[in-house]
Amino acid sequence: MSLQGPTEVLDALASVDYLADARIAQVVFLAATLDKPVLVEGPAGVGKTELAKSVARATGRDLIRLQCYEGLDEAKALYEWNYKKQLLRIQSDVDHDWDTISHDIFSEEFLLTRPLLEAIRSEEPVVLLIDEVDRVEVETEALLLEILSDFQVSIPELGTMTANTHPMVFLTSNNTRELSEALKRRCLFLHIDYPDADREQKILNARVPGLSDHLAGQVARVARSIRSLDLKKAPSVSETIDWARTLIALSVEEVDEDVLGDTLHVLLKYQADIDKAAKELTSTPSG
Repeated sequence: MSLQGPTEVLDALASVDYLADARIAQVVFLAATLDKPVLVEGPAGVGKTELAKSVARATGRDLIRLQCYEGLDEAKALYEWNYKKQLLRIQSDVDHDWDTISHDIFSEEFLLTRPLLEAIRSEEPVVLLIDEVDRVEVETEALLLEILSDFQVSIPELGTMTANTHPMVFLTSNNTRELSEALKRRCLFLHIDYPDADREQKILNARVPGLSDHLAGQVARVARSIRSLDLKKAPSVSETIDWARTLIALSVEEVDEDVLGDTLHVLLKYQADIDKAAKELTSTPSG
């Protein structure tokens, strides 16, 4: 990826079929230029995770992903010791005292690296994706601060490990809880919302082979209309892509009331939402 400016970032992302807007391109450019992590917030399924993947593809960097979840701890995020191997080493060595053995078993040979430490230790620049960071507890969030501030990790038995090359870091959040001010201070902020109908049509054309402009336009307009309703869960961009692929698989060339009735379950995931959308859309031409 050329990082000479936001325009070049736009072109590079488009080359891997990620259709960014000007704000996204600007933030990615600044992240690379200022060496700052990016906190990407917005509804589920609007392309937050895909942005990090696309930056990795466009730059030729490896992607290292930490999928966050409730209960994630240091052992799964950063590192842990290979306890089974350590035990075998202790059991097999009867000729040395404990001080010698204990020094040996807390060495590189027995260290199991997890995503955060892998990104720090990588010899080549990588993209580090910390996905759905809002799902972890505050204590685990605090673990990230040293890494995001100084790109280093402290391991009591081995000392401080500092990054050879700084990764490009993307943290995604679905806003299920408020993140700490300390974490936000360390990041550039980017909010990705649902695209307008024109941009969503372009995304559909790029992601769904064989989709006509006419059908892509209908899908985008229907999705936009549905999102204006009071639903339990609005359709994401990834779900409109799935719906478009469904229509192609069913050889649909025109979205009408019958098609809507037969396929809305692909776009919406709650029966109450399907009923409400069907009622609204069947009384309104889909374009």
